[in-house]
Amino acid sequence: MDQTTKKIFHQPVMVKEVLELLVYDKAGTYVDATVGGGGHSEAIIRILEPEGRLIGIDKDEEALKYTNERLRNWKDRITFIHGNFSSIKALLKRIDIDKVNGMLFDLGVSSYQIETPERGFSFSKDGPLDMRMDKNQAFEAKTVINEYNQKQLARIFYTYGEERFANKIAKEIVEYRKTHLIESTMELVNIIKGSIKVVNINKVLARVFQSIRIAVNSELENLDNILDEVLNTLVPGGQVCFISYHSLEDRRVKRHFKLKSQNCICPPSLPECRCNHKKEIEILTPRGIRPSKHEIELNPKSRSAILRAAKKI
Repeated sequence: MDQTTKKIFHQPVMVKEVLELLVYDKAGTYVDATVGGGGHSEAIIRILEPEGRLIGIDKDEEALKYTNERLRNWKDRITFIHGNFSSIKALLKRIDIDKVNGMLFDLGVSSYQIETPERGFSFSKDGPLDMRMDKNQAFEAKTVINEYNQKQLARIFYTYGEERFANKIAKEIVEYRKTHLIESTMELVNIIKGSIKVVNINKVLARVFQSIRIAVNSELENLDNILDEVLNTLVPGGQVCFISYHSLEDRRVKRHFKLKSQNCICPPSLPECRCNHKKEIEILTPRGIRPSKHEIELNPKSRSAILRAAKKI
């Protein structure tokens, strides 16, 4: 990959904060479940002792190939696995690991994926309607846009993008495809622009493209699945970090942490506890952590990020 690609890949968010919240045993085993360009992975492996081990997981083979080369100096202490983090127990079982000391989940789409037109993630670059993080999967954005009915499209735009013009946009897409197969990102952009008149159309485009990407990659379902698996994968005292980039992700993480940090979840009206629910984690970031002003100035794409961490009791 050229220098431009390397620069795009190298934008990890809140590295200092992640290291402080994640790595408590420098001789332990840690998982970067969303390797991307390896920014967090490199930061983690650099501070681990020689006994420490890092497992890198990603469903984007291009990202794994790049990071494998980037971190070749630590290849004897890093294992890369191609796969979906929602199946983390099975992925770790492949390499005979049952429990780990810490896990990092940097959710969302990478800068490289957005900046590569042929991946189809960006509304500002012309490319095919793809949006697959794992190019081995058959289901892509083109299927969603050309085969889903108006109700299904509107539900995706509203549920995953919180877009108030969801139905108007869906209606225009269905009308357009009566005579044309929609094949490119710019074609879709022009349809959206023609369906509504708003001052800041880019915000609408961002929400719609986000919603399609989430649907194509089952992002929220994968997050829900891993939230249930996290505690089963950590050793007692193990720690986990989630970095979210929109409220749909963050609300899920926050809600799950709150549930797992309570000793009782019975309705307040009950005179005594009947749920037998036991506290399983200690929340390390009660309010969540956001990037500093300085980091946002250096990396504007980090502005929406929020970091939440917890420790298994």
